[in-house]
Amino acid sequence: QVQLVDSGGDLVQAGGSLRLSCAASVSFRSMDNMAWYRQPPGQAREMVAKFTSYGGEYYVSSVKGRFTISRDYAKNTMYLQMDSLKPEDTAVYYCNADAGTNSYWGQGTQVTVSS
Repeated sequence: QVQLVDSGGDLVQAGGSLRLSCAASVSFRSMDNMAWYRQPPGQAREMVAKFTSYGGEYYVSSVKGRFTISRDYAKNTMYLQMDSLKPEDTAVYYCNADAGTNSYWGQGTQVTVSS
C-alpha cells in the first residue's frame, strides 16, 4: 500500500519561510512524476513544483525563485522549501507521485500566510 504523508504546514507572517515534507511508504525509486500542488480557498488545485523527466525542476511562475523542491532518497521524503512567503501562498499543499499506473496524493497540509 503506497501512502504519502504531508507535514510542515503552519501559520506564518508574510516574508517568512516554511519547509513542507512528504514522506512515502515505499522507495522513491519506484515513484515517478513527483510534484507539489496547492489549493487556495475557493480555487482549483494547481501544480506549483515538480521534478521533470530529465532530472530537472519546474516551478510555476508565481513561486519561481522563492520555492525549492528537493528529495532525499535515503529517507523517501520530498520537500518544498518556501521562502519569502506571501498571503497569496495561503492554501492546502499536497504532494503527488505516481507508482506504476496509479497516482497517489498526500492528505494535505495547511499553509496560512498572514499580512
